[in-house]
Amino acid sequence: MAIRKVLHYGEPSLREKSKEVHKVSKKISDLVRDLLDTMYAQNGVGLAAPQIGENVRVFVIDVATGNEPLNPIVFINPKIIKKSGAVKSNEGCLSFPEAYTDVKRYKNVMIKALNEHGKPFVMEAKDGTLLARAIQHEYDHLDGILFIDHCMNRFEAESVLQKYSLPPLDPEKLIEEKELEEELANND
Repeated sequence: MAIRKVLHYGEPSLREKSKEVHKVSKKISDLVRDLLDTMYAQNGVGLAAPQIGENVRVFVIDVATGNEPLNPIVFINPKIIKKSGAVKSNEGCLSFPEAYTDVKRYKNVMIKALNEHGKPFVMEAKDGTLLARAIQHEYDHLDGILFIDHCMNRFEAESVLQKYSLPPLDPEKLIEEKELEEELANND
C-alpha cells in the first residue's frame, strides 16, 4: 500500500489514547498494510497506528530475524490479559530515531486480540523474548504511553533524549512499577 511518515516524539497525538476498532473494514485493512509497509521500510520490529497519526487500537509486529521468512502478526483491539515476571530491556522506538535506553518490562505476557480478518486469537509470549517486550511496547502506544515512561534510569534516559535532540522526559508520565523494580533488584 504505502509507506507513511512515522511521527517523532514530541507530537501530541503520540500521547493520546486510541479508539477501539468497531469493524475490520477496508479502511482498517489498508491501515494494517500501511503499518506493515512502513515498519519493514524502517527495519522496525513493531509499529502502532498512533505512530503514523491514526489513533485506533491497531499494531503490527514481526520478530523474524536474519534469513527467517517474514512473519507479521496483526493485533486489533488487543488486551493484555496476563502478565508476570520482570525483565530489563534495552529498547528503542521508530518515533525516537537512534535513541535507546533500559526499561522495565514484564517477562511473560498473554494477549488477546483480533487478527486482520477480525478473528479473535490469544497469544502468549514468555521469558522476556523480543516478542514479549514488543507486545508491551506497541500495546503502550495505544494508551499514549511511550517506552521512556518505563525507563530504569531517568537521568540516563534524559541524556539519550538530549543527545538526539529529542524533547525532554515528562516526569509526570514516568510509570512507577514497584513490583517490577523489586523483582529486578532481587534478580541482581
